[in-house]
Amino acid sequence: MSNKVAKLTLEGSTESIDLPVFSGTLGPDVVDVGGLTAKGLFTYDPGFMSTASCKSAITYIDGDKGVLLHRGYPIEQLAEGSDYLETCFLLLNGELPDAAQKEEFAKKIRNHTMVHEQLYEFFKGFPRDAHPMAIMVGVVGALSAFYHDSLDINDEKHRELAALRLIAKMPTIAAMVYKHSIGQPFLYPRNDFSYAENFLHMMFNTPCDEAKVSPILAKAMDTIFLLHADHEQNASTSTVRLAGSTGANPFACISSGIAALWGPAHGGANEAVLNMLYEIEDESRIEEFINRAKDKNDPFRLMGFGHRVYKNFDPRAKVMREICDEVLQDLGVENDPLFRIARRLEKIALEDEYFIERKLYPNVDFYSGIILQAIGIPASMFTVIFAIGRTPGWISHWNEMISNPYKIGRPRQLYTGHVKRDYPKK
Repeated sequence: MSNKVAKLTLEGSTESIDLPVFSGTLGPDVVDVGGLTAKGLFTYDPGFMSTASCKSAITYIDGDKGVLLHRGYPIEQLAEGSDYLETCFLLLNGELPDAAQKEEFAKKIRNHTMVHEQLYEFFKGFPRDAHPMAIMVGVVGALSAFYHDSLDINDEKHRELAALRLIAKMPTIAAMVYKHSIGQPFLYPRNDFSYAENFLHMMFNTPCDEAKVSPILAKAMDTIFLLHADHEQNASTSTVRLAGSTGANPFACISSGIAALWGPAHGGANEAVLNMLYEIEDESRIEEFINRAKDKNDPFRLMGFGHRVYKNFDPRAKVMREICDEVLQDLGVENDPLFRIARRLEKIALEDEYFIERKLYPNVDFYSGIILQAIGIPASMFTVIFAIGRTPGWISHWNEMISNPYKIGRPRQLYTGHVKRDYPKK
């Protein structure tokens, strides 16, 4: 229990209301306002920006200091020394695996990379020009129709199996979405490849031409997945928790997270970066667009700069910048006009006082968008890549909630409509 109390006094009342104050291991104290309902009061917090909706031991963010921790480990250290599947294990289980546990986990993932054969027929119902995220929402939600043996959310083994299946099958489904859009045959996963290698294989190889995946590109892809693995109680994760609070099955919950991620204000930021670079079109026009960005009356905004959580710098961006340089050099596209524009924008943002004062540094979306474009992944697939990476975070939060006492989500409102009125007599 809390040993601290906040006292709320309402104007016109002589009584104060005692509200318990809780302290976590890191971060601000939290005022428990649950007792206000009994007093006929609600809190008002649009967007829940000042509301802790749950207790969680998975991820911690300090936006002012540029800190991102997964189970206590800094994201920079995980990006340098770990890999995506090891980070998945960490998020799911709370601790890093030993060598045997890591290999066993990777083996389990490999055993679940294929999807049910009938899902191949399912794809035929989607138009070729359907948005990839529309297909992802439908197909991932449909997994619950094929895997009845992992739908009991109260069974720990079922939850574990569902987690393994989702992490393993997301790259397969994503690659199928891409192949469907370009009219190429689907490729089966290869269990002799790493997680990222397998994804790139299914994306870009064909039955008649199987090229070896570049180790640098595979590392870049793995790092992109890792850096997007979890980000605390964001819109999509909160959506997964809210859906899960109803008792919905894990496939439906993750599908709801994908739907939330689809929004351009959330998962579509790196796609927006590419669209902005295409709009600028030529290096000679950069100054024009910089001036537009500084003009508060101009709706144009530079995408990929600044972050609503990180008020200093995005710790993921530093890692991604190094990877970006390696990828561009490996592919020999450093002088591509699009990437030259990006480099000029980056330099300006790091040197121009306007951006420095407002702490508008390049974020992870800026660099990941450039990397994915260089690899050959179309912008419409960027949010799908994000969804693959974020799956272990979604599952970990869902499992954390289900494993502990929880209540169905039921936000309240400040009603501003009509007072009671009578239906007119005829």
